[in-house]
Amino acid sequence: MREIAADSVPDAGAFCARLVRFDPAALVRLRPVTADLVSLWSRLPFDVLVSRTVRGELADDVTVRAGQLLAALPDGALPARYDAQWRGALPPGPGETLERVPAAVLRRIAAAAADTLRASTGRGVGERRIRDTLLDHPALTLATGARQVPVPTRLVVALVRMGFLTDDPVRFGTAGRWLVAHARNGTAWYQRPGGLTLDPVNRGDITRSDG
Repeated sequence: MREIAADSVPDAGAFCARLVRFDPAALVRLRPVTADLVSLWSRLPFDVLVSRTVRGELADDVTVRAGQLLAALPDGALPARYDAQWRGALPPGPGETLERVPAAVLRRIAAAAADTLRASTGRGVGERRIRDTLLDHPALTLATGARQVPVPTRLVVALVRMGFLTDDPVRFGTAGRWLVAHARNGTAWYQRPGGLTLDPVNRGDITRSDG
């Protein structure tokens, strides 16, 4: 039995390779979705959870190193387990879609954020604070009823840097306390500090902003 199906090895490999660029010791949590689907989960260094679903067979929930999984994919077997090192809960479900945003808009937001970060680095003191402030800056605003909820730039950056975008629009929404962005090649999740719950009955629009 192959935990990851042969025709899904390129997709799983791309996911793991991106993670290793962020952190050579990155963890990947594999969870069975159906009898022939497996979801891969990982947390990026800037507090965004990312996931991708591939074909495969898995009996139970397993956590491994992304780099070791990448090396083991051609053989189809799982590497050593690191289950105890996974920290944090996973989102409760796919969530409620509020709006679809063109991929071109998200690429422009991510490019502007990258330009700002490059212009701000090399100055020494305060670089970490500048980065965090930039990632927390609202890229989009979800509006539901009279309530507006900002989507931080970090969620958009995760979509782009993980290679999740295609030419298809991205579905933004909420899943309990989580903000979620579903793209063709993967999903990015962010749990807002202090919690967030939107009433799924009061569905609204997204106000787009490149700022």
